[in-house]
Amino acid sequence: MKIIAWNCNMAFRKKAAFILEEKPDIVVVPECEHPDKLRFPEGVPLPADMLWYGENPNKGLCVFSYGDYRFKLMDCHNPAFKNILPIAVTGGKARFTLFAVWANNPKDKDGAYVTQVWKALRHYEDLLSGSKVILLGDFNSNTIWDRPRREGNHSDVVAKLESYKIFSTYHVFHKQIQGKEAHPTQFMYRHEDKPYHLDYCFASSYFIKRMNDVRIGEYHDWKQYSDHKPVIVSFEM
Repeated sequence: MKIIAWNCNMAFRKKAAFILEEKPDIVVVPECEHPDKLRFPEGVPLPADMLWYGENPNKGLCVFSYGDYRFKLMDCHNPAFKNILPIAVTGGKARFTLFAVWANNPKDKDGAYVTQVWKALRHYEDLLSGSKVILLGDFNSNTIWDRPRREGNHSDVVAKLESYKIFSTYHVFHKQIQGKEAHPTQFMYRHEDKPYHLDYCFASSYFIKRMNDVRIGEYHDWKQYSDHKPVIVSFEM
């Protein structure tokens, strides 16, 4: 099973062909337009299933299946957390809970980015205790921005997930330390000298044991399409 997180920086219909060269099973795409606007060029494979959520038809969160996997937004979804979606994934080699993440809610006075993830983790705590859980997407956060006196910073999120035996695939596979990542996933304003690691795939032990590859796209391959590079994770299922 190959899964990808890629903030496409809008207009996914014009860029889908390039991410599909990776032959993914599941792709989580923040900043994706509404399905009514998805007019893919001729020759671009159509998704077998998709789930979109958002308020702006030009810029929401979409999850695509390019295989047997099917999606259902869980009834417990709390729209207060905007674009952090608990999804029941079925139809493939593993049934699991997928949290599609785009941590971006500027209307929340408590915090627009990592605070959204922290609140969601506390709200969906029962789902985290499941044996097959993946969180995938743009978290808009990193340990380098931790505030020691603020509850729910990036390190708190990582510790909370690890308490449920859910780990960052990138950090495990590449033996990296949070906040000192060797491979950035985002370049502010597409400037190569402004790198950050903001996009993640966290997975429960069931998947970690089956993980066989984690890659981050190369800047020069992706800068023309987005300020983010894809996070590409493969599991032997």
